[in-house]
This record gives sequence, structure tokens and C-alpha cells, in this order.
Amino acid sequence: MRTGFGQPPIDRARLLADLREIADFVLPYAQPVWRTLNEARKAGKRILFEGAQGVLLDVDHGTYPFVTSSNTVSGTAASGSGLGPSAAGFVLGIVKAYTTRVGSGPFPTELEDDIGQKLGERGHEFGTVTGRKRRCGWFDAVLTRQSCAISGVTGIALTKVDVLDGFETVKICTGYKLTGKDGVTRDLDYFPSHSADQAAVVPVYEEMPGWSETTAGARSWAQLPAQAIKYIQRVQELIETPVALVSTSPEREDTILVRDPFVD
Repeated sequence: MRTGFGQPPIDRARLLADLREIADFVLPYAQPVWRTLNEARKAGKRILFEGAQGVLLDVDHGTYPFVTSSNTVSGTAASGSGLGPSAAGFVLGIVKAYTTRVGSGPFPTELEDDIGQKLGERGHEFGTVTGRKRRCGWFDAVLTRQSCAISGVTGIALTKVDVLDGFETVKICTGYKLTGKDGVTRDLDYFPSHSADQAAVVPVYEEMPGWSETTAGARSWAQLPAQAIKYIQRVQELIETPVALVSTSPEREDTILVRDPFVD
């Protein structure tokens, strides 16, 4: 393959020498992971699997070709760990109170205006590693509902609610309109799989009153403005998945815990 791309062949001797240099450090960690996890599970210990990327970057279920090279849905925890399909108990989906995307790809609710700019600035939407600016838009309940269904999400962690503070109105995407080659416009309650359709859908919004009070640092429902609570309740209705916790700032303690994922 390297020859076909005009690249020099692998230096086998050098590669082996490099591996020998790190072998003593790496080999102690080479264990039958499935066995270790199985023993922990039998002992009743808590096991946390963390997904590194979003559902819609999944190579099979995502917005192909703007995806990663592997499966990122929660079910991959079973095959990746070796514990089998019953490995996951509570599946917690991490969801922002608005929608973002890094890099290219379809983004129906993207806001290329002052509101999108404001969301990005207030939410500090820059890639952790690359520093790339994230694209921002209103909350897409269709994408989120689809992601929750594909990953079997039990409850969501709704983060960055405080970023929406001060908006006179807030919007939630509840569906799409798609005009086909026949000129007929159809209503969709799901995100289509074809890339051309994904790029062509037009969001349908539900508008809600915003709130002028701050939610930053709130640690109980009583500390949230009434309209913020209505927004959160509407989100969970539309995505057909309950809110397990709400985050109101970057601080770990500023969290409203509705349900502990580790408690049955």
C-alpha cells in the first residue's frame, strides 16, 4: 500500500528496535481485559465506559462521510470490552442545551449570524485539542432523539444551560422539511441517511420565551428560572428521553442531579 502511494517501505529492523525499547513499560498492561472486567462485575464493582465521540460520528449511523473510522454508539462498549451486550446498565447521553459541530458536515440548525456567534463565545466553543471554532445552532431535538434511540440512552446530561441565559426567545428544532426531486416538500421526523438529503433539509422550529435571570451555578430546580425549567421539560419531551442531570456551569459542583446513573 505504501508503495502504491509513493511512500518508502517500513524499516522492519527499526520498528522492532523501537518496540523493544517500550516493551518493558507496555507489556505489564497487556492483560485479558474481558477477564478483569468480568471479575469486577461479579464483585459488584462500578464500571464506567466512556465514549470519546458523538453518535453522529459513527461510521455506520453517523453523517457519512463526515464521520470517524469506527463505531461510536454505546453498543460498542460490549464488543470493545468483551463483556457482551448486557455490559451496559445505565446509558448516559451527554447533550448540550444547544447544538454544535466541529468541521464540515450537515448541520440543519446552524446559525451563521449574531446568535450563533454569541452561543460560540459564551459557550467557549473551541476544539479542546485543535482549537478549531465549533459551529453553533439551536437545539436539534430530531438529531438528539435519533441519537438517543440508536445508543439506547437511558437519560441525558443536559449541559451548558447557562449559555442560553438572556435570550429573549429560544428555539428548538422539532422536525425538517425536505423537497424531493419531484418538487414535493415532505415533513420528516428523522434525519435522512443520504448525504444530499442531509444537506437539503430545512429545520422546523418551535419557539419558546427565554429567560433574563441567570442559571449559572444553579444546583437545584428551585434556583432555575421558570422558563428555563419549561425549556428543559420540553427538551426531554421531544427527545423522548428523561433528563438525568443538568449542568449550569463548567464547575463540577454546579449540577442538578435528577437521577444517579450508578443507582438502580
